[in-house]
Amino acid sequence: MPNQRDEAADDSPADLPCLEKLDSPTGSPPTASLSSLMELENCVSNLSLAHEIAVNRDFCFKPRSPPPDSLEGRVTQIVHRAFWDGLQEQLHSDPPNYNHAVILLQEVKTMLQSLLLPGHVRLRAQMDEVLDMQLIQQEVDHGALDLHRLAGYVISTMASLCAPVRDPEVRALRDLKDPVELLREIFRVLGLMKTDMVNFTIQSLRPHLLQQAVQYERAKFQQILDKQPASLDNTTAWLQAAASEEASAVRPQSGPDSRGPVSATAVLNRAYMRLLHWDPQDQKYPETALMDRARLDALGQRLQMLVLEASVLLLTNAQCGGAVFPLQGFVGKLRQSVAALLEGSHTREDDLKGALLGLGEAVLQQVTEALSDQGGAALPPESLDLLKGQISELWKQNNPVRTLIGERVQGFLQAMLQGGPAKRSPELPAPLRLVSAELAELGTAFGRIVHFNRTVFGPFYAPILRKLLFPPGEADAAEDSR
Repeated sequence: MPNQRDEAADDSPADLPCLEKLDSPTGSPPTASLSSLMELENCVSNLSLAHEIAVNRDFCFKPRSPPPDSLEGRVTQIVHRAFWDGLQEQLHSDPPNYNHAVILLQEVKTMLQSLLLPGHVRLRAQMDEVLDMQLIQQEVDHGALDLHRLAGYVISTMASLCAPVRDPEVRALRDLKDPVELLREIFRVLGLMKTDMVNFTIQSLRPHLLQQAVQYERAKFQQILDKQPASLDNTTAWLQAAASEEASAVRPQSGPDSRGPVSATAVLNRAYMRLLHWDPQDQKYPETALMDRARLDALGQRLQMLVLEASVLLLTNAQCGGAVFPLQGFVGKLRQSVAALLEGSHTREDDLKGALLGLGEAVLQQVTEALSDQGGAALPPESLDLLKGQISELWKQNNPVRTLIGERVQGFLQAMLQGGPAKRSPELPAPLRLVSAELAELGTAFGRIVHFNRTVFGPFYAPILRKLLFPPGEADAAEDSR
């Protein structure tokens, strides 16, 4: 999500992020009643769900399905098998026992009714007439229940209500003869149809939700603060670290003894940039950005890969650019190899080392093949060995080439955060221009998250920044900065 959510049994999807741990430390007395904690958790879940709908255009629910090899998956499979085996035993007894089947028909009717729109007046009346549970119970008592007739009506109704994508699955229901298998498949397809209806409703209401998203999220977060006043502690520490870095950056320009004109906007931009390089082991993530952590982590990983990719291109260009870079198709093939070999290597340092060693060999092979195909002179062995060694050294965080590219990329993203066009960013080295389209796409996605976050949480950032950037006597006179 990360762009889909699992539909849990309750009203709150299980994987929504929590802004604050709700349980008390071991041995300490509870600080709030159970009802207060449940209310707070519901508030956090509603806030997270509303935020996901607002910022994720591809947000949708999907039926919850635990992995088959997990404990939950095995237990679920055993329980379901026992239930349907019990139903089959009842229906094949002499005389058949329809007690559980009637209960299932009632649930089917309820699920079908949940799919009806207000305009389905005739269909609703017809459903009440055909699936009249009192009449069905009388048929059971007199041994006159026709389960396949009722199932046929249910399937026809499903066919009239389902989305076109479900037509093949609904048609397949007509070929099932075993009543147990038929009921089981009806429930499965109805679950998919219910999910389709939820996603359709979300997409239909999304334009209206977006109009109220900022006010809604701000109000919900204020409710969390009212119940948990410490819910801005991590945010304060995050802004404080950014303010210190920004003050250190501007101090050389204003003199060693001067505080320097630290801008609240610059502090916020620096704070957001720090989220792209956040240590995954650091749990003190700012509460106001927690709902976007998965997205920001993904952007940070993509940014790291782009920096490494551009670094490899820069080194290759420096050693043999004049010989192979102008060759048609060489740069594109080289970029594909770099991206493929570096994919997934950002999580562990040892993985990155191994990936860069293999990448060095691949780059040398491609350079040699390109020169051979064009009939050019081969590069000296010392140049190839130097290039391979330089590529393998990129795993170090303080590598000068990687540092240079990282600074240029950071300047590019900061310029985009400031609202200026890309041309206002620092001049990019030639190899970095080869990934400028990806950088622009990344910067646009990053800027969209930052803009929405600042719009929602600006009133919460303003008092924190006043205390950090102005002396106590000046804080009250300072203007709010968002």
